[in-house]
Amino acid sequence: MTKQMGILIGVVLFCLFLVVGSCGSYNGMVNDKEAVDQKIGQVQNVYQRRADLIPNLVETVKGYASHEKGTFESVTKARSDATKITLSPNTTPEDLKKWQAAQGELSAALGKLMMLKEAYPELKANQNFLALQTQIEGTENRIATERRQWQIAVKEYNVRIKRFPASIIAGLGGFKPAPFFEAEEGAKTAPKIKF
Repeated sequence: MTKQMGILIGVVLFCLFLVVGSCGSYNGMVNDKEAVDQKIGQVQNVYQRRADLIPNLVETVKGYASHEKGTFESVTKARSDATKITLSPNTTPEDLKKWQAAQGELSAALGKLMMLKEAYPELKANQNFLALQTQIEGTENRIATERRQWQIAVKEYNVRIKRFPASIIAGLGGFKPAPFFEAEEGAKTAPKIKF
């Protein structure tokens, strides 16, 4: 074997190594991006579950607190606004902020609705209300869990596309950083609870 043939074989093997490595890196990015997209869908799913429970809760509370019309209207409007905005695989940080703001408004309105039980003791004893309250509390726990899973998937994806040399492949493949779920306004301040 001549020296030139050895160099040619070395160059071919190096190029083959680059192609295989690039394909592996690209496929890893695709997998991580799909994981982020799946987590976005799951977060929306649990928020939708909460939104689906709200009409039943409103109807149950209406039976006991019919003169709380303003509260019912604010919950209904907040629910409508929150379900109009959806996330997608191409969600931008601005889209995410709008979606989070709508979800925050719904959480606030739902909190006011849940507080009505303090003014109506018979509502506290209603089995439908108690069951719906338990389901909403469980859903809020699911929301927290799914948001955490989303954050993990976004971190893994963003780290992968920013590392060298994968960042070159990410740039060529059109992979952009995914937005993180950010804490809502006022989340840094603990709420004041009175007993």
